[in-house]
Amino acid sequence: MENCCGLLTGKNEPVPLKQVEVVVQVRGHVASVSSTLQYENKEEHPLEAIFVFPLEGETALCHFSAKIGETEVVAELQEKQKAKEQYDDAISSGQQAFLLEESEESPDVFQLSVGSLPPGEKASVTLSYVTELAVQADEALRFCLPAVLNPRYAPQDSGSVPQVTSARSVPYTLSLSVQLSSPSPISKVESNCPLEPLKYLNTEKTQATVNLSPGHTFDRDVELLAYYSGAHQPTAIVEMGQPNTKSGSLMADPVVMLSLYPEFPAAVTSSLASCGEFLFLVDRSGSMDCNMHSGPGAQLRIHSARDTLLLLLKSLPIGCFFNIYGFGSTHDSFFPKSVEYSQETMDQALEKVGVMQADLGGTEILSPLKHIYSQPCLPGHPRQLFIFTDGEVWNTKEVLDLVKRNTLSHRCFSFGIGEGASTALIKGMAKEGSGHAQFITGTDRLQPKVMQSLRFALQPAVKDIAVKWNVPQGVSVTPLSPPINVLFQGQRSLLYAELTGQFAEAAEGSVSVQYHLGEQSVQNQLSFSIKPGENTGLTIHRLGARTLIRTLETELRTAEQDEQEGRSKEEVERLRKRVIELSVQSGVSSVLTAFVAVHAGSSEPVKGSLVRRHVPTYGEAMMGSPMMCMLGSARMAAYSLQPMACMASCPSPPMNLMMARSAVECDDYESLSISCDDSEFEPESFTSHSAWGPSEDMEVPEPPQPPKDVLLQLISLQKASGSWDLVAELAEVFGKTEEEVAKQKPSQVDSGVWATVLALLWLHGFRLEDEDEWQLVAMKAVSWIRAQKGGSVSQCVQAGNALLGCQVQQGTLGL
Repeated sequence: MENCCGLLTGKNEPVPLKQVEVVVQVRGHVASVSSTLQYENKEEHPLEAIFVFPLEGETALCHFSAKIGETEVVAELQEKQKAKEQYDDAISSGQQAFLLEESEESPDVFQLSVGSLPPGEKASVTLSYVTELAVQADEALRFCLPAVLNPRYAPQDSGSVPQVTSARSVPYTLSLSVQLSSPSPISKVESNCPLEPLKYLNTEKTQATVNLSPGHTFDRDVELLAYYSGAHQPTAIVEMGQPNTKSGSLMADPVVMLSLYPEFPAAVTSSLASCGEFLFLVDRSGSMDCNMHSGPGAQLRIHSARDTLLLLLKSLPIGCFFNIYGFGSTHDSFFPKSVEYSQETMDQALEKVGVMQADLGGTEILSPLKHIYSQPCLPGHPRQLFIFTDGEVWNTKEVLDLVKRNTLSHRCFSFGIGEGASTALIKGMAKEGSGHAQFITGTDRLQPKVMQSLRFALQPAVKDIAVKWNVPQGVSVTPLSPPINVLFQGQRSLLYAELTGQFAEAAEGSVSVQYHLGEQSVQNQLSFSIKPGENTGLTIHRLGARTLIRTLETELRTAEQDEQEGRSKEEVERLRKRVIELSVQSGVSSVLTAFVAVHAGSSEPVKGSLVRRHVPTYGEAMMGSPMMCMLGSARMAAYSLQPMACMASCPSPPMNLMMARSAVECDDYESLSISCDDSEFEPESFTSHSAWGPSEDMEVPEPPQPPKDVLLQLISLQKASGSWDLVAELAEVFGKTEEEVAKQKPSQVDSGVWATVLALLWLHGFRLEDEDEWQLVAMKAVSWIRAQKGGSVSQCVQAGNALLGCQVQQGTLGL
């Protein structure tokens, strides 16, 4: 499969995909999805349509069929090379054929090929998959239907250059219907796209339907948030096997899915670490100069990253070490090595954060990660790595392998910014790095999600995790999930296991998770019925198979690297055979298999020369028209890819650039000139750090940004120790003058204590809804006040309430 996202031809060529229809069935924590794509060839020649599209990184693609006229052809899952050869043979002989394959570089990108579609012919293809629903901080379960496939940045030495399409808008629409069922009542369903009203199907409100409003153009990710009553409860679902399947195989035996929510002792969760090495790796590629979303008042991504770094730097504990890295085509750091957190180093870092720009070209994350992992860890300071990126790289699996090799030296917390961020990359880095992943899309704010992850990072690391099964005699358990290597308070962990043996009618089992948290030993236990429940369409089996396939694929990549170093070839062949066997047996695609279907219903081959058409996703469609295509030169890729990905959301692209087809075939960057209306736009006007930056003599004003949040103004004034000084800027936050604030200070009270108490009162009295963002800042302030000698805190609280016009109790402040 080529590393491309469609082919730019420079002509306004017709695209055969006309409509996408999606049906989703949500059952508790998982979803089954059926997506039908309607094609029509209105050209005079037979054609091959190529559609590259994204899916969630943990999706199990399990069915593919095509319908031509009244004839339906169900695809067969085969070893990938065999499937490709069958497809090529079919279209070369004029037969209609279909091929669906997973990218070898990133498991969240797929390519659908529709071959030899005759002139005037219609065809529909249906693909089905199952996926887990991610748990959000507000207890919602998130389903995402990705529409945006941003171009994945290819490093200059990779020989892989993504290509883009020239379509100005996506020429197809989306219809979406969702059916929900849950053991608990469904409270509500929210979306970033217009929905029709939620309809309940029973009085218990455990079943409901909701549809996307008609006429939706597939111009963004469709995100659904389902809220259940009591969703965050440990559960176990046992699914029966498939009848008439080979005995002893995975699909024949029952499979159990466990949703575990560990509960840590309160004494442990209330105390946060005061040590650690905190490394912040920030994407400064051109695409970070895009808006966070397309609505009014949107920040640039890079500006949101600046505000987030401010909040992080103010929230770090005294005694820790930190450093900040930026990456693009190159990478740099604020300090040569990690420095101890102090007022001086914090001020130095904040000064650099304030001028940080998206000026480092493309997105090459592998090199800075290698540099970070090459640095020695600091004794007594566990390494915590925070990665912020819009997640557009092609070498995803290489990145994940690197993180996995260093999993014992750090925890990795990853953040996908904006629509189109690779779920495989963001979730994969967190999984392999024993951390936590977050996605920021639509109007989401980055800061509260980052602060949740910082609280996780400050929790004591969970060690010695062991899962123990207690099942009746005669029943055995074969885990399908890899061993748990990370647990966080209240965060879900999913486990899959195969059950074999003889099952009594009322058999009961249990699973316990044991671990050490600091010096304390903790055990959480869940009991469940072993009797298989209702038929859920093998959803649990396929998710379990997908989990095992991903684990085997990782082992295979490691074995292939070992083979290159002269080690055993037998292990590589054994793993390849096992992946293909499990994939074909379960019907779940893998990197080594592909779905292929050949329509043999017509004895006459399709006549005429075959024309290839690439169907755009939204990310491609929006970047093609205002900017240039990706050329065959790897050097050009480094200059132009990232800004094109975000032209639609950038507030003011420099010009509406158009390019002739001949430029696509140009391999000489220096000879390229681009027609811009009646003028010529020369490559020399590109700067070394920006793909469409102004020339040196051109001054382009920065687009207006939303006014700075008064909460961030308050936090920016806090000192590293956790205290505030009584200054005019602080009084301004309170809506007072410095003299008014100083006049109300109780006598014998230090001005720093007074200012810090006032800041705490303001936070609790006026910004309680943002507590997730300022909680750690407030904890530092409380610790500082407690360490001060003299002064009456109760007097300060009373006088502060009167000054600010609020009624916050001293106990509420933690004092």
